[in-house]
Amino acid sequence: MTKLKHTPKNSNNNLNTSSLGASPPRTLPEFLDTILDFRRGQGRMHRLPTILLIILMATMSGCFGQRATGDFVVRHRKDLLKLLRPKNNKLPSYQTIARVMQHLDYAQFSSVFFSWAKTVIPIGDKEWMALDGKAIRGTTTDAGSAQQTYTNLVSLFVTKSKLVLTGGKVTNKSNEIPLVIQLVESLGITGIVFTADALHAQRKTVKAVIASGNDYVIGVKGNQKKLYAALKKTPEIPSPATSS
Repeated sequence: MTKLKHTPKNSNNNLNTSSLGASPPRTLPEFLDTILDFRRGQGRMHRLPTILLIILMATMSGCFGQRATGDFVVRHRKDLLKLLRPKNNKLPSYQTIARVMQHLDYAQFSSVFFSWAKTVIPIGDKEWMALDGKAIRGTTTDAGSAQQTYTNLVSLFVTKSKLVLTGGKVTNKSNEIPLVIQLVESLGITGIVFTADALHAQRKTVKAVIASGNDYVIGVKGNQKKLYAALKKTPEIPSPATSS
């Protein structure tokens, strides 16, 4: 597979603070507090950010789903009380957590979480970030047919720190391209290098990367026949010699 590489004339690693504000980075609970509480005010005992923090910690500990999250609270009650310091020294019940998980806008939840992540994940000069999509196991319908669909998660992976900076999901592999463009345009960071597979050897994707003030290394295969043929005729540039 041939690699297509581009470097813009001017690049730096300045964080675009227009979307984050000029104030210092806020804490995760403060970011979560920006999510509108959809619950009725009557009988509301626990703040929504507290419940969302518990859901996040449970998920990161491998506890997926309502019942598993409730069990996580029971197992770690003392530590959670010490860490979260909830009102009246009481943690949300399984029923409360389940209701939040049933009605939560997960697209907004993910957006707020990744907005926070951008303020705490270190981004170095010429940092390499991988754009890639992976299908979620067990989400395929009509398998083996031309109409098959599945949920595909697209993530922006910071290679050096091995952390996911942002991401999104689509329901079909062909929809990955516009989502990648959206992630590039909304990142607000310049002077980094995006890597992507041959699916993203597209003019719109490349233009979005250049417009964002970043570099790219994109694989090229037979899906771009003329470009692939031209690159195959280009002599390979040998790696520079190094001395120990």
